[in-house]
Amino acid sequence: MTSDRELGFTPTYKLREMIGSKEISPVELTESHLRRADELDPKLGIFITRISDMAMEAAREAEAAVMRGDELGPLHGIPVPYKDTEPMKGVIWTHGSLTYKDNIAEVDSIPLSRVKAAGGIITGKTNTPENGFAGTTENRLGPPARNPWNPDKTPGGSSGGASAAVASGLTSFAPGGDGGGSIRIPAAFAGVYGIKATQGRVARAGSTTRNAGHNIMNNATSGPLTRTVRDAAETLAIFSGYDPRGEYDTITDDVPDYVGALTKGVKGMKIGWTPDMGGNPVDPEVVKVAESAANTFEDAGAIVETVDFNPADYEDVFWTFFDYFTIKGLDAAREDFDNHREDMSDYFGEYMDRADTLSAERMWNIFSNIGAYRKYVNDYFGKYDLLLSPSLAVPAFDIGDEPDVIGGKQVPHRLWGFTPFTYLFNMTGNPGASAPAGFSSDGLPIGLQIVGDMKDEVSVLASSAALEEARPWADKRPPVS
Repeated sequence: MTSDRELGFTPTYKLREMIGSKEISPVELTESHLRRADELDPKLGIFITRISDMAMEAAREAEAAVMRGDELGPLHGIPVPYKDTEPMKGVIWTHGSLTYKDNIAEVDSIPLSRVKAAGGIITGKTNTPENGFAGTTENRLGPPARNPWNPDKTPGGSSGGASAAVASGLTSFAPGGDGGGSIRIPAAFAGVYGIKATQGRVARAGSTTRNAGHNIMNNATSGPLTRTVRDAAETLAIFSGYDPRGEYDTITDDVPDYVGALTKGVKGMKIGWTPDMGGNPVDPEVVKVAESAANTFEDAGAIVETVDFNPADYEDVFWTFFDYFTIKGLDAAREDFDNHREDMSDYFGEYMDRADTLSAERMWNIFSNIGAYRKYVNDYFGKYDLLLSPSLAVPAFDIGDEPDVIGGKQVPHRLWGFTPFTYLFNMTGNPGASAPAGFSSDGLPIGLQIVGDMKDEVSVLASSAALEEARPWADKRPPVS
């Protein structure tokens, strides 16, 4: 009989095959998952809320459907730990905030409802920083999320509970969300795969924002963290698609064939590689490992060129993103800021304090800058099929010890200086992934970021699959697993 640990490391698509063939039942698989959660959660801070009784009830219903011979969804009977920035009706929804520790969600978010409709069994809500507003995962609700490769290190954020769950072998699929890198950051730090689609590809509403996703411009999307690219392709297809309740810029096109993309390869693609994206501070060891992975695409038939990718002064790019990000947060959290400032995490309170000082002139300047970045990136993709960079500027660091100097250079902001390559593409809306590239000299994962043209998740997935075939990573298991 397969052990709980081996089941936890088994790809989601294979588990679904096992359920369909009655090799394992949804009840057996969920019981196995919950035992692993008992073992791993105290070590890694994976969950904010666990709903084991609800999960077992859903598993029994899923098992009955199998025995009746019902048509089964692509996630039928698969246990899924879900990030706590998305609501699930009847379950505590904290957003990672002490202010909402007793808040019960009244609806399912659109992405979560799609996972449930596909047959997924939600087993709990994974750890996230307050309102998802950090690239690490600490909040005032409980212990921080920890990195399975070294529990003293951060697994990243804001989907840090999700990345710890996937890397440790609790699950092979955990949903995340990405508003500034929050899928790609934890994927890179934890040595797993994570992808965000083009902004609007995944319909979203019922999120943490006061306007429920109907903002005039959006930067956040839901997506998967997985161990394999195939699992990412299959689950991204579940997330994707139009819904009339969705945000302002929801894409109405049919969802591309993501699974079919996995065999396309990269032959003939023209790919740009940037080690620092306009001079950002970056650890030389990170560049070396990521560049080695980038060169793999030449062997697969692509043309890879080092490019001068520099949309603007890197500090201006950061402060444009940061001010936009924080003013959106203040709009959503104004009542909390005014009435519960003392309950906020230090970093979130600091962000809201800054946002409260921003002028209308600065806001117009932010939107003008974002328009310029979008034109620059659009022009780039008129010449190249993909852009490669390191996912992050450093390997994972000790929890609470974000570096303020990287590669001998001062970073623009200590809490965000380690992730200079991700947030630009939240402002432009381009699809992007972080794929495992290798390890640092002290055994910590390093990621390669792969960015595609608007609406071209297919090329991102095709290249990711080519990298995975040339440099397999799914068999690598961390010390805490």
